[in-house]
Amino acid sequence: MSTSDAVGTWAPPDLRGKVCVVTGASRGVGKGIALGLGEAGATVYVTGRTEHAGALPGTIGETADAVRALGGVGIAVRCDHANDDEVEALFARVDAEQGRIDVLVNNAFAIPEGELTAPFWQLPIAQWDVMHRVGLRSHYVAAWHAAQRMVPARRGLIVNVSSFGAKIQAVNVAYGVGKAGVDRMSRDMGRELAPQGVTAVSIWPGIVKTERLLLEPERLGFDPSKGESPHFSGRAVACLAADPRAIERAGEALVVAEMGEHYGFPDVDGSRPRSMRRDRAR
Repeated sequence: MSTSDAVGTWAPPDLRGKVCVVTGASRGVGKGIALGLGEAGATVYVTGRTEHAGALPGTIGETADAVRALGGVGIAVRCDHANDDEVEALFARVDAEQGRIDVLVNNAFAIPEGELTAPFWQLPIAQWDVMHRVGLRSHYVAAWHAAQRMVPARRGLIVNVSSFGAKIQAVNVAYGVGKAGVDRMSRDMGRELAPQGVTAVSIWPGIVKTERLLLEPERLGFDPSKGESPHFSGRAVACLAADPRAIERAGEALVVAEMGEHYGFPDVDGSRPRSMRRDRAR
């Protein structure tokens, strides 16, 4: 049986006038989410540290250009999400230029150098700090700033990018603990924000064909031939941002492939990736 099914034509939702911030969007899932929001016509602040391509392709400027090419408004902002002052300045800039924020997507993540897929006692303790400082703490900091703006407006969506690693063993111990923390944070944020009219959730992409995975599949421990595109997650976020009943899912961890089934959107190649959760249950 194939890993995906063909689907018919699909039109993105209309997010024109919506202001979004996507962290860690120079490449990978963050870039894909920025493109999905841009495809829907949103204004997207593309943040990250990469202004010039290095060992991996992709920059914040290139992502912003791609957002504009798809019909959105792309704005590149250099921001190190491990630096609280830079994050504060980012949200101040959005205030000054737009006067609102409708969607925050916390995707920023740091992959440590060296071996990753080994027993925890064989890996440097510093890997824990690298993954959690950016992949967990930075999500909390950005969400704190976004909530300061969303709660008074009584609207908004905060999406924290997690993974199946929150429930199954993947990559290494530090990675799994970090993703489990993201889900717990989303659950508790969701419960506190929902009465204020703001939605917070986690999303679980499947195996995503990021630039890093395509270059380093063995190091990361995944088979890229079975993956979905980063843009697929972007379409999920766009549909959720346009859904007037999204707050009913507050605090949940949502599987991107299952969101595709619910909202009826395909991947960019016209396929519909299957949910890893359902495949594992067989």
